[in-house]
Amino acid sequence: MLDVKGTKILAKSLFKELRGNGYSTNQILSLSTELIDLVTQDLKGEHAAAAAQAAAAQESVVEAPRAL
Repeated sequence: MLDVKGTKILAKSLFKELRGNGYSTNQILSLSTELIDLVTQDLKGEHAAAAAQAAAAQESVVEAPRAL
């Protein structure tokens, strides 16, 4: 797992690589925005899956027959 320093080094390396290959600042910014959108969608999907799982677990508890 990357730590904060490792993440900064990776970001700086990627930026230098993109600039070195002719990408403009606006293109890099656009790429960054797209990456953030993808991460956001992924997090929403994880949140929705966890909420659905919690609802299903709650439903099974409510519907379970009571033993007397």
